[in-house]
Amino acid sequence: MAFALQKPALVDAPTSRDGVLARYRRLREISRQINDELVKSLSKDAILREARKLGLAQGKTILLDDMEEMNYVFDLAIHTAAPPRSRAIDRYARSAKFAAESDEALMLNAMQASRFSVLLIDGRHEVAGLIASDLLRGAEKIWLVDVGLESSMPEGTVLATRLYTPGPFAMTAGVNVPCDLTLFEDVLYELPRRLSDGPLEALSRDRRFAEAVYRIALADGVTQRVEYRDVPDGA
Repeated sequence: MAFALQKPALVDAPTSRDGVLARYRRLREISRQINDELVKSLSKDAILREARKLGLAQGKTILLDDMEEMNYVFDLAIHTAAPPRSRAIDRYARSAKFAAESDEALMLNAMQASRFSVLLIDGRHEVAGLIASDLLRGAEKIWLVDVGLESSMPEGTVLATRLYTPGPFAMTAGVNVPCDLTLFEDVLYELPRRLSDGPLEALSRDRRFAEAVYRIALADGVTQRVEYRDVPDGA
């Protein structure tokens, strides 16, 4: 299959690299603050429930090879919920007191509307960040701004991640999984057949897909290839 690369427009966005990265860092810091508050609001039962799904808990004990494995637990506990439970992000939004036109409200709305995606890195954006194709949504083109990924992801890399889109560019929610065909074969084998045989976009909206991706990546040691660290502003 062939796809034409469409460059996202820079409407209502900074047009210089410094401007884009300054805007990204502002929104990233807000998302971190909201995420920290959300993590503090999670009950022990909610954390254990998601840890068990990922094979990271036995009984009431969480077993980790690395503390960063908790990022996958928190991602599910914040952004997903099995019916009839509500999502932690939605409960937080109902009590938040951000001004309607503020960056905080913008970022919170983007976090509520996050989507789980599998991205193929096509190359570098002409201003800042990356151009990626969302393989679960007909290779929809994404302008992805993430200073860590930009500095480390070569063209042709495939990764699964949750995306926030607070404006013309998208940002990752904070956890990434390098992907290959074997991992996806294992994921689809674990899922109910009616789900794995359905449309890819519908698959991406089902919480069990992200759960399976994280669980298999953790079990196979794939997540050990990912290092989370802050990149200095001047880098």
